[in-house]
This record gives sequence, structure tokens and C-alpha cells, in this order.
Amino acid sequence: MTLKRSVAILPLLLVALAVIVFAACGDDDGGDATETPGDGTDVPTVTDAPSGSHSQILQDVISRGSLECGINDSVPGFGNLLDDGSFAGFDIDYCKAIAAAVLGDSGAVNYTPLSASARLTAVQTGQIDVLIRNTTWTTTRDADTGLTFATTTFYDGQGMMVRADSGFTSVDDVATATICALEGTTTEANLADRIPDAELITFDNNDTLQTAFIEARCDGWTSDKSQLAGRRSEFPADSGGPEALVILDESFSKEPLGPVTLQNDDQWSDIVNWVVIGTIAAEELGVTSANVSAMAADPPNIAVARLLGVPFEGGDITDTGLDVDVDFMQDVLAQVGNYGEIYDANITPIGIIRAGTLNALWTDGGMIYSPPFK
Repeated sequence: MTLKRSVAILPLLLVALAVIVFAACGDDDGGDATETPGDGTDVPTVTDAPSGSHSQILQDVISRGSLECGINDSVPGFGNLLDDGSFAGFDIDYCKAIAAAVLGDSGAVNYTPLSASARLTAVQTGQIDVLIRNTTWTTTRDADTGLTFATTTFYDGQGMMVRADSGFTSVDDVATATICALEGTTTEANLADRIPDAELITFDNNDTLQTAFIEARCDGWTSDKSQLAGRRSEFPADSGGPEALVILDESFSKEPLGPVTLQNDDQWSDIVNWVVIGTIAAEELGVTSANVSAMAADPPNIAVARLLGVPFEGGDITDTGLDVDVDFMQDVLAQVGNYGEIYDANITPIGIIRAGTLNALWTDGGMIYSPPFK
């Protein structure tokens, strides 16, 4: 056989081989769809992969009729216990938004206050369905803890708060001072990176930390700037009130904060994530708690119709495949509001202006951005 003839026959041989392989792969004799290598470990094929359409956590939430949400109860603006025993804040509203999406009732939430050191374990053990408690998305938390982080709801950074009469005007000024911080947070490592010669005292919760700060056991108080602003806004009047404290300008870390769920329940994580995204999309599209009913009845464009789960000009309704009602965002927006409404109700009052920051919409120079509902 000549080389030229061999080359000509080669494509025919490849086609024949492909037919044989296809026939073997397409065998429908009911055999096991997994391969078992020499070590006895089952290797899943595509047919064994979970479909993602049956969330155990979702079923648990529906069965009990309430959402178990892990929160902070001592950060005004984000998660705070009020005098009447209720909880309020930006993170609290996102707990409500998830409950509205899944159960149709933003009030169907059981709140579990958690310390920084206990919060991740509470997700891992199933004590809570979702953690929404100023928790920073990091590599190790994402890869090593079995947890999934949703879309960032607040872009933060670590800062330093000092007494207004201390004379400190920069982070460098407290480089060898005594600093108070919460234990079990990214705060400790960030501080060591920025001012390694500072003396660090850690506490399990903000109340004991604040007491130590009032007693002058530390010269500076470091945490996410959002948390510092919240605590400053309600600093005791007999200790000088908010005016007695100053948050220094420098941010010396990146702290993207957002909801946290179990990694092995993709469907539940998707629901939590798209509720957050939906509030952002609503702000982008001008859908608010005040006009959502009118928008649903007569959507101005197909993007609004898709977000609200209604037809546009007689067309089909877009099914998101999230295992919740297609119009779930109507409940979220009517009962809680869009991202801008949630921000203005909770964070603006503690003095954190949104304009010109990373937490502005992308159209205004920020990083708050929604993938499309389609």
C-alpha cells in the first residue's frame, strides 16, 4: 500500500472508529452509568451530576414556613437589635428579601445573632439557611470552608476609628499604639500587614470591645468602615456621642461583603444570589416598591417584564428555573424594595454616602451591577 493510498483511507477508518465508540457510549441496556477505577472510587458521568433543581435547603425552608438567617445584632445600619426586640438594617432587609422570594412573606424570618467566630460554622452545620452578616469574601473562605459567596452587596474596606481629641490623624500615627478589634475576622491579619508593631487586643463582640475603648484600654478601634460608622452613629452620649469619634480617611484592605450559603446546594445558592441581583436590576430599571404593581401590570419594556415574571406585549413569561415562583421579584420589591431603597433606608442614615463610591450603580461609576434576567 502506497503512502498516498494510506492517507486516503485514514478518514474512513476514523469514521468507523467513531461509529463504534458512539454505539458503545449509547448503550441503553440499563447498566450503571458510573465507571469504577482500580481504587474502587465511583467516577460520576454527566448523568450522575445533580440536576440542581432539587434544593434540600429550599424544601426545608418551605416545610417549616420560615427562613433561618444568621445576622449581626450590634451594627447599626447593617444588623441591629432594636429596643422593641425587632431587628433592623441593610443585612436584615436582605434576609427579608429572600423570605419574600421563597415564601411570599418578608416577615417569615427567624434571626440568629452570631459572633464573628461562630458565623461560618453556623452555615456549615445547617444551623442557619443563609448568613447575611458583614462577612468578607476571601480565597480561603471560598475554597476551604465548603461555603459559597453570593454577589457582593456592599464594597467595604478596613479603617481605623480614634477619639477626636487624640491627635491621631492617620493610620501611621497609631503604628505602635494599642488597637482593639474583633477576633475571628480578617481584621487581625489586615492590621498586622499594615501596622505590624501595633499591640492588638481582640474581643468576641462589639459591646465588650466598645466598653474597652471607652475605658481607654486601646487607642484605636479597627474594623470594616461600615461597622465603625454604625457603631459611631450610636456611640453613648455620656461618652461624648458620635462627635467624640473620628474615622480616619485611609482604607487599608478590600472587604467585599455579601450573603453566604452552603457550597453543596447550588440551587439554594442560586436563589439567594439572584434575589440580590434582582434588587440591583430593579434599581437599574427604575422599579421600586412604590411602582412595582403598576410596572407588572404594564411593563414598559421586556427587561422589566422578565424581572417581574410577566409577559410583554403578549409574549411568553421567562421562566428562571430557580424553583421559585416566576414573579418572585414582585414580592421582594413590594415588601422590601430595590437595592437603592434598601441602602437609603439603612446605610445613608449612619453617614455613609453612596454617591461616588464603589457602592454606586455602575452607571454612576460604582461597582453595583446586575447580570441580565433572561
